[in-house]
Amino acid sequence: MSSGSEPRMPYTAPHQDKEGSQTLEGSHSAKDSDLFSHPHEFPEGGLAAWMTIFGAFLAQLCGIGYTMSFGVYQDFYTQHYLTNETSSAISWIGSLNTFLVTAVGLASGPLYDRGYFYHLIIAGSLLQSFSLFMLSLSKPDQYYQIFLTQGLGMGIASGLVYVPTITIVSHYFQRKRTLAMTFVASGSSLGAVIHPIMLNNLLNGRLGFGNGVRASAGFVSVLLLIACLCMRTRLDPPVTPANYIVAAKKCIGDAPFICMIVGGFFFQTGFYYPLFFIQLDSIKHGLSVTFSFYSLVILNVSNCVARVTSGFIATFTGVPNLVIVATISAGVLNFGMIGLSSLASAVVLSMMYGYFAGLYIAMMAPLVATLTPDLSELGARMGICAFVPFLASNSNSDSSTGTPISGALLTSNYTWWIPAVFSGV
Repeated sequence: MSSGSEPRMPYTAPHQDKEGSQTLEGSHSAKDSDLFSHPHEFPEGGLAAWMTIFGAFLAQLCGIGYTMSFGVYQDFYTQHYLTNETSSAISWIGSLNTFLVTAVGLASGPLYDRGYFYHLIIAGSLLQSFSLFMLSLSKPDQYYQIFLTQGLGMGIASGLVYVPTITIVSHYFQRKRTLAMTFVASGSSLGAVIHPIMLNNLLNGRLGFGNGVRASAGFVSVLLLIACLCMRTRLDPPVTPANYIVAAKKCIGDAPFICMIVGGFFFQTGFYYPLFFIQLDSIKHGLSVTFSFYSLVILNVSNCVARVTSGFIATFTGVPNLVIVATISAGVLNFGMIGLSSLASAVVLSMMYGYFAGLYIAMMAPLVATLTPDLSELGARMGICAFVPFLASNSNSDSSTGTPISGALLTSNYTWWIPAVFSGV
């Protein structure tokens, strides 16, 4: 809905003047008039809306979905490609990637609010594709090459795309916004199913690392091209863009929003431990290599089911209540990683943790939208909310937490119960 002949209105226009409405009614069909003369009345569907949602779904599949598949790389690097590095050092690659997804959101959120949606998704898609192809050229035991391409380049690329593809839902949906957002978020979990299967077979198959990563890069590039062609904005940016400092000050005085950020900070400390280490954990406990390859897939299939169903569950429980249940359950299941020793325990833990982690991820964007009274600030609030909690899982300070600390606690002797207790707490 971006053609020049279609009148578009900014977020901040809550009303149309009477004369303007009559003019539109005289020049368009009743349906088009309702849609465009009252931009604050959301279409709640339509071809453009669902094509945009589908494009955002694909972008999430290639961005966060690929990031969540780092457990495959963690295992491959540890055992074959970066054998001179510790598990903690290797996990920094995935941690920097996940950190930048949200840290860059501090910039991409305000840019989205100012109308740079297309610039962000095109730049992010090109950088994602370029970084993956450069990763395929990395040499064994050349840590810095992988760190720069996979950690830095792909992290920035996913960060440019993440916030805009979630918040674009607000252009088309209000009543069905939670359901639409959970569908978009399910793209990342589906990607976390597809990519590990592909990568395990490519990296450990005949193609090897270089050709395998190039095949993966080609697949991702095609999907991102389709995503960019599908997504369209409906509303113009506000006449007066939201002031980021003002929005941040409003957040400080918003008790529910602050509680959400603080809770997210602690939860993110342990969130990625099973995602990054369950495949390696399964192998080190004597499970078959073939099954261990698919332990992460089982987790992410369950994660995908959770994201798809979360929107329906939230209609009965409410978004905040569902987030509370998901976070407590995921924390308990982190302790359960101590007992991983058999095929049955690996399957149960993968399924259960994947499901509750999926509920949490799927509900975060709807929760931010629910706690945002002015939608012109949604991008800024999404950036703030995404960045602050992820400091817990990716901080590079002396008090860093999350997966690098978990990797350090694991040590070269693979003492699995220590990082499990740390993450669970």
